[in-house]
Amino acid sequence: MTSLPEDSPSLIGEDDREAAVRRLQEAYAEGLVAHEVLDERLHQALSATTQSELASVLVSLPEERPGSTATIAAAGGRIKRRGAWRVPRVLKVGSAFGSVRLDLSRAVIEYPVVDIELQLGTGGARITVPRDGVVDVEGLSTGWKDLRYKVPRRSRPGGPTIRISGAMGYGRLKVRHALR
Repeated sequence: MTSLPEDSPSLIGEDDREAAVRRLQEAYAEGLVAHEVLDERLHQALSATTQSELASVLVSLPEERPGSTATIAAAGGRIKRRGAWRVPRVLKVGSAFGSVRLDLSRAVIEYPVVDIELQLGTGGARITVPRDGVVDVEGLSTGWKDLRYKVPRRSRPGGPTIRISGAMGYGRLKVRHALR
């Protein structure tokens, strides 16, 4: 068995690359990185093999804010958030058998883009978004039932973008805009 020299570069794994890609995408969504720069840096991040190569891709980005990702999970029962709760940049929601109710209409949303990643088994989900919010459901895979979402006729620009992704088994996702 051969040992590595002490000054050898530390190698990275797929998790490190995925975290770097996520940080670059967040910076782009927040307007901190231009489209051309994003393409170049994504290529560098995906082809990086050492920590130093990955660090050079992220060097000009601001430090990641604590609390920018949160996970809510339950095997059964109800997951419910409403009122003036703080919405993280990335919200991961997992439930095997229960229902999910997320009301973002009065929530504190500090980010221009919020990603909600759903991993649901048999329970359904209902998400209420702000009246001026923009909803993107392209990353969602539904198994048994279809998604119910109707784009509002009159929408005001300037609200947050809510990207909903993930997978749903036998439940239905209903997305609606708040009335006020």
